[in-house]
Amino acid sequence: MNSQILTGVIAALGLMANFAFVGAASAQDGHAPHADHGHHHADFESTRMHVRVDGEAGPGVRDIILIPGLSSSPEVWQGTVDHLGSGWRVHRIHIQGFAGAPVAGNTEGPVAAPVAEEIARYIAENSLEKPVVVGHSMGGTIGMMLAARHPDAVSKLMVVDMVPFMGAMFGAPGATVESVGPVAEQIYQGMATSAPAEYQARAAASITGMINTESKRAGPLEDSATSDQQVSSRSFRELILTDLRSELPRITAPTEVLYVKFNDARMTNEITDMVYQASFATLPGVELKRIDDSAHFIFLDQPEAFYARLDAFLAE
Repeated sequence: MNSQILTGVIAALGLMANFAFVGAASAQDGHAPHADHGHHHADFESTRMHVRVDGEAGPGVRDIILIPGLSSSPEVWQGTVDHLGSGWRVHRIHIQGFAGAPVAGNTEGPVAAPVAEEIARYIAENSLEKPVVVGHSMGGTIGMMLAARHPDAVSKLMVVDMVPFMGAMFGAPGATVESVGPVAEQIYQGMATSAPAEYQARAAASITGMINTESKRAGPLEDSATSDQQVSSRSFRELILTDLRSELPRITAPTEVLYVKFNDARMTNEITDMVYQASFATLPGVELKRIDDSAHFIFLDQPEAFYARLDAFLAE
């Protein structure tokens, strides 16, 4: 990628830094108000997360783990659960401190990396036979961590609108974890110390930019209001400072990445494609699929396109 393109990319992605200041810890979810869908919680002791299970084990039933994004509820995946139907036992992750869950073990330090380790433990302790893993945004980061650090635990990985080094969006070309550290800290302090009312107001503005479909925004607003501000703020800082590019070659599971064009008039589909190709260059065989006419929440803005890609990926 030449320097002129990279300069344009960084200029556009700089807008995402603005999201960080105006409410990047907003809920990445699009559910209607919480309802009882007949699920149950897994018998798994963890202070980092709990697991909502839909379906039962049985002959021919496959396991799939769905990981939502920053400050999200498992409800974000309800449409996907409904679409999958019989033949699947679905394990939806709910991170402590997000969307009404008590903070518990996420009171300090990183969140994504410990949750990835807990999911690996959950797979082992429940004798899941190499489940499929699908993660959105922060959930995509967790999915990449899981697949890279426990390659034998995952059969397939789908990453929904996330890159392996989000910090590149907040620095000059050639950015490293070290070079974006001061920016990450500034963003974190701005989020963590904001008055709650200001924090939520900015989160609402952020959600509007991440979901094109107005009718799907109520759930994210609810989840933002019931997520712990400090857990979300620390999680966002962790995402900026996580660079998984060197770990991608360890992923042995077939991997597909769904993404959308960056939300900036100066960005073209072609430049967006090049960014994702460069970002995942160290993962041999990765499939990159752009979904058009969608914002960050592909499964809310373009559910049929998302389900079609998911079905094809699961059938391969």
